[in-house]
Amino acid sequence: MSEFDVAIPRRCTGSLKWDKRPDLQPFWVADMDFQSPPQVIEALQRRVEHGIFGYAVPHAGLDEAVLAYLTRRHETEVPLEHIVHLGGLVPALSLAGRAFAEPGDTLMTCTPVYPPFLGIHRDGKLDLIKIPHVLESGRWSFDWDAMEEAVTPKTRIFVLSNPQNPLGRVFSENELIQLAEFCDRHDLTLVSDEIHCDLIFDEQATPFFSALRLPGALAKRTITLLSPSKTYNIAGLGYAYAVIPDDARRRRFNHARGHTLTEINCLAYYAAEAAYNHGESWRLKLLAYLQGNRDLLTSFCRNELRGVTVPNLEATYLAWLDFRPAGIREPAHLFERNADLFLSDGRIFGEPGHARLNFGCARSLLQQALEAMRSVLSKHPA
Repeated sequence: MSEFDVAIPRRCTGSLKWDKRPDLQPFWVADMDFQSPPQVIEALQRRVEHGIFGYAVPHAGLDEAVLAYLTRRHETEVPLEHIVHLGGLVPALSLAGRAFAEPGDTLMTCTPVYPPFLGIHRDGKLDLIKIPHVLESGRWSFDWDAMEEAVTPKTRIFVLSNPQNPLGRVFSENELIQLAEFCDRHDLTLVSDEIHCDLIFDEQATPFFSALRLPGALAKRTITLLSPSKTYNIAGLGYAYAVIPDDARRRRFNHARGHTLTEINCLAYYAAEAAYNHGESWRLKLLAYLQGNRDLLTSFCRNELRGVTVPNLEATYLAWLDFRPAGIREPAHLFERNADLFLSDGRIFGEPGHARLNFGCARSLLQQALEAMRSVLSKHPA
C-alpha cells in the first residue's frame, strides 16, 4: 500500500475543504488529502521547538533554496533582487492588476480559468475581457484571432494560468513565445501563474516552459508567480513569490502593495525551504500516485459515465469534466443533491455545464465518488 492510499481524517480540523460542507464528500478546492513530505514536517517541528514566533523575514536558507530551485527546475539564473516574497498567489494577482492598470483599463484572460482570475479586475476597478480557449487536435489552446479582435488600447494586462487550471494543459514553448509576442505587440504586462508547474505527468511529452525563460525583451514584461504550496500541500501556510526581471515593473508592483498584504509567518518560510531542498523524492512518488488517479478517472469517465467528456490531463490533480453532452446544465448541484458529493461548479470558472473534480485523494475515495456519479447519471434522463 502506498502512503498516499491512507485516507487521513480531516473533519473538524478547521479544513476549508472538509469543514465548509461537512455533510458532503469534498472533491472541490485545490487541496490534497496527503500529508506533506516528512522533511517539511520535521522542519516545522524544529522551528516550533524554538518557541518564539515574532515577525519574520526571509532567511538566507530560504533565499538559497528558492534560487537553487529556479536554476534546477527552470534553468534560469535569477538575481535575488528579482524575487518578491508574498503571502499568497491570489493576493499577488490582485496586486498586479492594481500595479499595472488604472481604473477603467482592461485585463484580459482566457476561460475556463481559476475563478480569482475572473474577479481580480474588480479590486482595481478594471474591465475584464474573457476569451474562451479553443480545442485544436484534441488539445486546448489560445484563440489568437479572437484575442487580436478583443484587445483594445486600454488593455494593460494578460493573466495566464500555466499549467492551465482547470484544463490540465501544459502550454508549449511556441505557445508561450507567441503569447509573449502578443503582449509585446499590444504593450501588455504578462502575469504568469505557474503554481502547478511541478505537477506535470510526462515531462518528456509536455515539458514545462516557464515565462522566466522567455527571450530578451519579452521576459522584461513578465511577472512570474510561483509557490511550493500546491505541490507539497502547504497552501494553508501562505507563501508564494513573484519573479520580476524589470526594475521599473518591480518597483510598481512593490509600491502598489502598500499596507494591503499580510505578513508572511515564520513557519511558511521554513516549510518552503524544506520542500525545495528535500522534497524531490516525495514529489516523484506523489506524481506517480496522481497519475494513477488521473488514469482511473479518465478511463472511468470515458467508459462508464455516459455523455461526460474529460480532456487529456497533462498536469495538476484537477479534472475538468464536461456534462453538456449528457444534457446536464448544473452537474455540481446534481451530484450534491443526489450523491452527497462536493465538486466545483463550472460556472465560477466561466463555463456552465462543467464541473471540476479534485483527484488529489486516496484512490479508494476517488473510486467511490466515480461510482456514485455513475449511479446518479444512470438515473438521469438523456
